[in-house]
Amino acid sequence: MRSIIETYEVATGRVREVLAVTGRIEAPNWAPSGDWLLVNGDGRLYRVPLEKPALLEVDTGPAIRCNNDHGISPDGGTIILSSHHEGEGSQVYLMPVSGGALVKVSPGGGPSWWHGVSPDGKVLTYVAARGGSRVIDVYTLVPGEAERRLTWGEGHCDGPEFSPDGARIYYNCDRGGHAQIWVMAADGSGQRQLFADGFVNWFPHPSPDGRHLVYLAYPPGTEGHPADLEVALVLCDPEGQDRRRVREFTGGQGTINVPSWAPDSSAFAYVRYEP
Repeated sequence: MRSIIETYEVATGRVREVLAVTGRIEAPNWAPSGDWLLVNGDGRLYRVPLEKPALLEVDTGPAIRCNNDHGISPDGGTIILSSHHEGEGSQVYLMPVSGGALVKVSPGGGPSWWHGVSPDGKVLTYVAARGGSRVIDVYTLVPGEAERRLTWGEGHCDGPEFSPDGARIYYNCDRGGHAQIWVMAADGSGQRQLFADGFVNWFPHPSPDGRHLVYLAYPPGTEGHPADLEVALVLCDPEGQDRRRVREFTGGQGTINVPSWAPDSSAFAYVRYEP
């Protein structure tokens, strides 16, 4: 199979192919500096310079089982990654953006998958299963402090990400029957569904300027967030209105799992796949 990393320019609809490679590459983040992307593949992380695109491996030390739940701190100095290398399921770690020593920040007691960080870089948000349960809920964490649980088993929750002002967290949840886009205050209060439709909707990502939301729409009836289905990227406003399907292709798991907007909000990155 081939993975094609692309960017979509919001104002013009222009699609730019950044890099096409054999094998599965997933989940691009756009660095705060604006000049490179962070992706994962085969348990490793890679930088992709936008000027001369190529896969440049990041030194993650013992973390050689990274999944596609990773990102970059707002100041550009830290990579946040999720990895299975300790044999405890996915755990969340911090490391310098240039590579080096890992610091584990998830508390254990079950797997954790990172998805977002507050605009000031102080608070992480992620999903986790605790106490041997298979229920996936949303949590926040200030590293070094106790985690805070924001959802309580109402359904499978995933993809939490802070709004640009840090006041809200967007996420997806199937508590109404199938995955839809939800939003809540950063303390977990005021949880509400943005809209309702028949598509199975995952991974909402607000633009840094607060004007847009992009998310991944699966066909009706899809269970979970599998790979290699005919999916769409949908662009809307922060309240879920004015929805429009801006790209349709083969994708799903790996396409846009994590924050992927350009720092100036002009475009977002994603991956599509070819057999």
